[in-house]
Amino acid sequence: MILKILLEKSEEGGYTVTVPSLHGCISEGDTKEEAIKNIREAIELYLESEEEVSADNPNLEELELAI
Repeated sequence: MILKILLEKSEEGGYTVTVPSLHGCISEGDTKEEAIKNIREAIELYLESEEEVSADNPNLEELELAI
């Protein structure tokens, strides 16, 4: 899976990283490398929780849409 991330330098120092396609998925780090490592972990946790929600709700239907 390839996801776009946005890396923004913080005024206080360090970096904030967001994933536009995963609402609310955000992390930070003191360096670019640390921020990217942290967002990778945040993405994994985000996707795991989404899978759990889907598994717990039999009324949800998952589809793929190509645009």
